[in-house]
Amino acid sequence: MREFNKADHWDSAAERYEETAHPYTARYVDAALAHVPLTASSRVLDVAAGTGALALAAAVSGAEVLATDFSPGMVARIAAKELPNVEARVMDGQALDLPDADFDAVFSIFGVFMFPDWRKGLAEMARVTKPDGYGVVAVWQDRGAGAFMLLGQLIRRLFPERELTAMPEAMTILSTAAGFAVELVRAGYREPQIEHVTRDFDLDMAALDDLDGLFGPSPDWTSLDDLQKGMIVAELRLLAGDQTHLPIPS
Repeated sequence: MREFNKADHWDSAAERYEETAHPYTARYVDAALAHVPLTASSRVLDVAAGTGALALAAAVSGAEVLATDFSPGMVARIAAKELPNVEARVMDGQALDLPDADFDAVFSIFGVFMFPDWRKGLAEMARVTKPDGYGVVAVWQDRGAGAFMLLGQLIRRLFPERELTAMPEAMTILSTAAGFAVELVRAGYREPQIEHVTRDFDLDMAALDDLDGLFGPSPDWTSLDDLQKGMIVAELRLLAGDQTHLPIPS
């Protein structure tokens, strides 16, 4: 997963990410916003914002939103929306160039757990949150979410002897409610509440015509040879049958 810590990896993937990953990530935004009362007077920070699924949804409330990401390519995608209450800035989530206690709500949706120093990322989120504010962090479980989780399941089924790429340390620690709560308190948050949220990953079978677009960022995919990739495709078609979409809980 080391390439996930390189800004140029995300710069080159930004356009495809906005087309494929952004809509899936957006399905979790309602849960992230459900317990946070935002108004036009709220100041919101989105850390590791990607192409802005959370930031853009939060902006609907009229809140003033700052979306940050270390990838200029991702930030450019958000800035291109030209929303008057959304600012997008390139910034390292492990060292936020922001004052203490400045935001009513701070979010990171499938972002901070990928940081090399994810504990520092959580602490930075807590630092810039007002004492009476909210921090919301979403993390993956197991092999990730969406296409990544699906690929891991298929590899385990078809190639049980094959070792999968190690996931970030944070996923192991934060995948349990107890572990997650401990780390949030350690970072500086109080009374953490952990909620398990699932959404279907609706795989359009037409995506099989662009496998690198579907699985390309995953090192588990790039390490397969052509024969193995063909077996993955055949298994997906078998699972789908006559369906044009394959809903997969994740």
